[in-house]
Amino acid sequence: MELRKDPITRSWVVVGHAESAPASAESCLLCPGHESDTRTILSVPTQGAWQVRVLPHFDPLYRIEGEVGRTAEGIYDTMRPVGAHEIIIETPEHNRPLSHLSDEAIFVVLQTWCARIIDLKRDLRFKYVTLFKDSGPQAGEEWTHSHSQMTATTFVPRRILYELRAAREYITQKDRCVFCDIIRQEERQGQRVVDSHGDYLAFCPFAGRVPFETWIVSRKHNHLFESPRPTAVRSNLAVLLGRVLRRLEKISPSYHLVLHTAPNTQQTKGELSDYWKTIADDYHWHIEILPILEKRSRSYGIKEVYFNAMMPEEAAEKLRQTDHSQ
Repeated sequence: MELRKDPITRSWVVVGHAESAPASAESCLLCPGHESDTRTILSVPTQGAWQVRVLPHFDPLYRIEGEVGRTAEGIYDTMRPVGAHEIIIETPEHNRPLSHLSDEAIFVVLQTWCARIIDLKRDLRFKYVTLFKDSGPQAGEEWTHSHSQMTATTFVPRRILYELRAAREYITQKDRCVFCDIIRQEERQGQRVVDSHGDYLAFCPFAGRVPFETWIVSRKHNHLFESPRPTAVRSNLAVLLGRVLRRLEKISPSYHLVLHTAPNTQQTKGELSDYWKTIADDYHWHIEILPILEKRSRSYGIKEVYFNAMMPEEAAEKLRQTDHSQ
């Protein structure tokens, strides 16, 4: 495998055939009892039976060993797939999804996400850490046991680059965070708000890419998910995340969840370093959840223009009326 950069879009692509993940016909590899099969990166709590466990991916896209090895083939850039790829087992219970964990258990999952982001950002080779969750058969989940995944990469993903550029341009023009302005307008209008709890808000974005796309954000500005404000009450985020996921799962059993947080600002060299001058003021962490309702979608089918058959205002109204109880 290797990473290749598209010189036009500037996106990095993992190319090459990976080995298939080890299969176990008898039992789930993520269930308790398999701790000796794979190294444990983090166990919560650290003593006794674990509630959340982090382990290396069985068949990682990125490997932590070695140097990046950037090379050029004429105008093309390549590098080795150096990075990290981890599995976060969210519960020892095989048949209990994240949405049906207690608020306290979801809070522990959130804290584990933070701990792993902080730890991976200590490696100066890594420019970005992505937390994502593919849940349900149509989302391409690798195991039915509730889990999320985390990757650390030597590049910043293209969508994050888009957000960084837009956020910097907005603050240059208006001296305000674009995400904060979105939050204020969504709350003022109320049409696309799905739910809120404490300092956290869930809403369907104005230009949602898929039906029922939902964002969860902090009402108070913060560019780093892994470093909450001193006054932040993350247990409120756990409550809201559980309620939103339970609503969405009654619309569709499959979804993609991605956490967007600021890149590793310890990288002081290269083209991205200019963003660090304003990033604490212009970027805003958020969670994006994209349900999968259709086997076929015209998104990307029309020259990469998204096609959403449902108005976000209609989606928000339906989600508000959907029962979020367990």
